[in-house]
Amino acid sequence: MEYRILNNLSDEELSSLFTSVFSSSEGEQEGRLIGGLASQLAARVDDQEVICLGAYQDGSIIGAIFFTRLRFDEPVDTYMLSPVAVSTAHQGSRVGQALINFGLQELKRRSVSVVVTYGDPLYYSKVGFHALSEDVIQAPLDLSMPEGWLGQSLSGEAIPELKGRPVCVSEFDNPDYW
Repeated sequence: MEYRILNNLSDEELSSLFTSVFSSSEGEQEGRLIGGLASQLAARVDDQEVICLGAYQDGSIIGAIFFTRLRFDEPVDTYMLSPVAVSTAHQGSRVGQALINFGLQELKRRSVSVVVTYGDPLYYSKVGFHALSEDVIQAPLDLSMPEGWLGQSLSGEAIPELKGRPVCVSEFDNPDYW
């Protein structure tokens, strides 16, 4: 298994992975929605605002994750982890957890302070995420399932309380994702 930072991406390859994975687990409509999001994010990867990491086996991508910058009025380097996809054939083999941990280590290396995500608390708790109150950090848009708002400090310090809604990358500025 090889994990790497992706710079020159095939948005078609990533869109296909995310569409397939989310169609299998959440239905075709959700698959198209998240596949489209992955394609838009892949087209915008710049290794600063949008970072993408992939898991490869035998030269083929089997998993991918995105980290996108959240901007606050306060100078706290914060990223959001979303979306994540692991091919259905490789789910349950900890590829996703290893890929997320690889990404978190890369963000630590870049001196990122906080990472948030919006997803299944049971899954993300396996890689160090904890429930996060919007009194500490608000989501960029209203959450349909607030219990899925999660975060972790990468600095070793408590997650700081940040005032106001952050600005997310434009691709996430859509209530359908929240």
